[in-house]
Amino acid sequence: MTARIGVVTFPGSLDDRDTQRAIRLAGAEPVALWHKDKYLHQVDAVVLCGGFSYGDYLRAGAIARFSPVMEPLIEQAKAGLPVLGICNGFQILTEAHLLPGAMLGNDHLHFICRDQKLRVENADTAWTTDYSAGQEIHIPLKNMDGRYVADERTLDELEAEGRVAFRYVDVNPNGSLRDIAGITNAAGNVVGLMPHPEHAVEPLIGSGRTDGLPFFTSILKKLVNA
Repeated sequence: MTARIGVVTFPGSLDDRDTQRAIRLAGAEPVALWHKDKYLHQVDAVVLCGGFSYGDYLRAGAIARFSPVMEPLIEQAKAGLPVLGICNGFQILTEAHLLPGAMLGNDHLHFICRDQKLRVENADTAWTTDYSAGQEIHIPLKNMDGRYVADERTLDELEAEGRVAFRYVDVNPNGSLRDIAGITNAAGNVVGLMPHPEHAVEPLIGSGRTDGLPFFTSILKKLVNA
């Protein structure tokens, strides 16, 4: 049976179609989820895609966190449902306290759009098993509120527990503490990152690389082998 991966669309989402295409290219079935859905339509995993949910009013992700779809998502994520938050999705995951820390405005106060080199720090999560620890990849980055922050105790815990999933290499594009580009929860089923792997899945578009496709093949293999 084909794995079903939900993609949530909020008002202001703009990468939902790209994410659905990446899922389809990996061999899974994308399932469109609407922010007002009160259940998850029996999907096997969920992606919170990028964009500017609710116009990023108050704080990025702060309103989306209270959308009806988030209630079953939070409950099921705590029970082990794989969830990937990309850019705005990462912001929503921190607002929902599924991941620690917070996302603030870029330290240079400008929107940034560039191809970004990352280092894979944790290749054992549900979304990263098709990478190798220490592998360097290039993933497009586009954000205004991409600066990851947390208190020193939280940062030390993330480092000690191997929960920094990705780190910026060569340049820190937004001032994220300890060059953190993405993190995971302790169980490894919830991952958030600022760069956009769905924009690096086909050689003829974007950066011309497919460095983002392993996110979606990783989760597919986990679901098939579960």
